Amino acid sequence: MTMTRRRALLLGAALSVSLVAAGCGSPGSPVPAGESAAPTSAGVSDADLSKALEAGGSITVWAWEPTLKQVAADFQAKYPKVKVNLVNAGTGNDQYTALQNAIKAGSGVPDVAQVEYYALPQFALAKSMTDLTPFGAGKLEGTFTPGPWNSVHAGQAIYGLPMDSGPMALFYNKEVFDKYDLKVPATWEEYIASAEKLHKADPKAYITNDVGDAGFATSMIWQAGGKPYTVDGTTVGVNFADPGTQKFTAAWQKLIDGKLLAPVGSWSDAWYKGLGDGTIATLVIGAWMPANLESGVKAGAGKWQVAPMPQWEAGGKATAENGGSSLAIPEAAAAKDLAYAFLKYANVDEGVRTRVDAGAFPATTAQLQDSAFLDKEFPYFGGQKANQVLAESAAQVVGGWTYLPFQVYANSVFNDTVGKAYTSATPLQDGLKAWQDVSVKYGQEQGFTIK
Repeated sequence: MTMTRRRALLLGAALSVSLVAAGCGSPGSPVPAGESAAPTSAGVSDADLSKALEAGGSITVWAWEPTLKQVAADFQAKYPKVKVNLVNAGTGNDQYTALQNAIKAGSGVPDVAQVEYYALPQFALAKSMTDLTPFGAGKLEGTFTPGPWNSVHAGQAIYGLPMDSGPMALFYNKEVFDKYDLKVPATWEEYIASAEKLHKADPKAYITNDVGDAGFATSMIWQAGGKPYTVDGTTVGVNFADPGTQKFTAAWQKLIDGKLLAPVGSWSDAWYKGLGDGTIATLVIGAWMPANLESGVKAGAGKWQVAPMPQWEAGGKATAENGGSSLAIPEAAAAKDLAYAFLKYANVDEGVRTRVDAGAFPATTAQLQDSAFLDKEFPYFGGQKANQVLAESAAQVVGGWTYLPFQVYANSVFNDTVGKAYTSATPLQDGLKAWQDVSVKYGQEQGFTIK
């Protein structure tokens, strides 16, 4: 995940997609108006894919992930009769808006689109993406780690192949921790204690930054075992009164009340400066972060280390995902066989190694178990074999998490609701209730049945 891509996720600009119940029916229902009615083949074999590759043609891939440039070049070299038109149609929500506009217009729809896990349900429920099970995608179970694999499912349907993942870990400035005799926190209680000790020793230093971020908050609730969202077709539940959510709010409220969080937004100039000069001492974030630290926080080289994510209970082993994308095939794609061949090459076969070598964090179990990957030493982290910590986190992601089928919209109004808890006397739990109310209202307006 690149810095610009992560910034788009954090900003969460609104995406207007009509998801009324009439357009979100069960599998087998008519394709919504304005979308292609071209059926997916009842079954596409490996022989069919080979035949399509031999016949050749062209596919258009909309993606902003930089490592795909080399993947596309390698794919064309292997299959010279196939032309891959790799297009950056915008990052995150900008691309989603362009994609939805093309779907509605019935023209200009790409054959492959990068779609983040939190946004995929919105397109899947609207029947805008192709179910990949006729291509044999179901046989790939076990190829990917549980978090990303579950994220591309909607019932029995599979609407994308995982491209990368973001199991969470604690990135911390060891130089700062040593200076102030801070213990690497194994629990969130210890994390809060470290925050208090650090800020008391140096009022300019903070354990981390946070001014309100939907992706971070939901990941923390996820790790705590929270399940605020339930989705059954067009029946949706939103409830931030669940025990997992309350674990998070009780802990994080202490940091807010104690003014122990740096009041700067992630990916801002002040954030980069704080990570470099030690005034922001930790990040609890996805496994894609090392490349961003190496390129954006050069002053931290040799100072930072990686540790397991703090736990809600001593001795626990629970993590969550934070970020990550799939590659999906729009229902209106013109060359689905070639598109799926590219998906498989990029996310299952040779392309995975290409991307990992370029710094991407894999969603595939084979790479996560590969000794070369696990034993890679990171000079930035003082020679630490950081992938061992990150791969272990990938295996400990709590199961059962679900995003809303309109999560893109929900994230866009997070700062208007929950964000007030960071800038006023509004309790964090009350902010989440306000977010819940806005999300429920929007869902009802879109034709969902809300529990």
